[in-house]
Amino acid sequence: MLAQFVLFDGFDLLDVVAPYEVLHAGGTASGGSVRVELVSAEGPREVVSGVGGVPLRATAALDPAKADLIVVPGAAGRAGEPGEVPDHYAEADAGEWREHEFIPVLLGRTLNTDLPGLLKTAMERPEATVATVCGGSLVLAMAGLLEGRYATTHHMGLDMLDATGAHVVRARVVDDGDLITGAGVTSGLDLALYLLEREVGPKIAHAVEELFAYERRGTPWSHRGPSPVAL
Repeated sequence: MLAQFVLFDGFDLLDVVAPYEVLHAGGTASGGSVRVELVSAEGPREVVSGVGGVPLRATAALDPAKADLIVVPGAAGRAGEPGEVPDHYAEADAGEWREHEFIPVLLGRTLNTDLPGLLKTAMERPEATVATVCGGSLVLAMAGLLEGRYATTHHMGLDMLDATGAHVVRARVVDDGDLITGAGVTSGLDLALYLLEREVGPKIAHAVEELFAYERRGTPWSHRGPSPVAL
């Protein structure tokens, strides 16, 4: 399984690094059945995170035709509404980053790149799974890709997610088939372990969980199975 982690300017560092390490460890534990790489819509380049401008390097271009799993992170910055920020702050070229930018602006800026089209192509490919961590689901939602889909995001973005036509689920990990979404930042650990269990097997997921000395939180919500009656 090839997992591509998407980097864009202002991405949240932990949204990427935590699930990257989990899947990388899963690849090692399974004898190489999982491969991970950092990518961007623009191709190989240094991409600045929203955490103090700390960069990571994308080594390839996002390729929806070959990736089995695509992981989209959220952004790191100031919480707030886009209307609170002057319009010129929403305009920037790839490679630019300003300290203390607003998270909705950073997420919305991805609409000016090739990322929405690439993600749309991936979501139309039956063999591919798209996963998001934290505000990563809002990247898809802003591009009109989550209407009618079950998804979650950071608790501060649930209203925004709901406004895009997605079916909001208040769970740490939400499984909607070929779309897996995680809630707040640290949910990336739970999401990646769930993906390992689903795609590779519970023994591998358990081995990585034990290696990381981490106990998964919450029960993943799935679109499968009967709906509960009133409790």
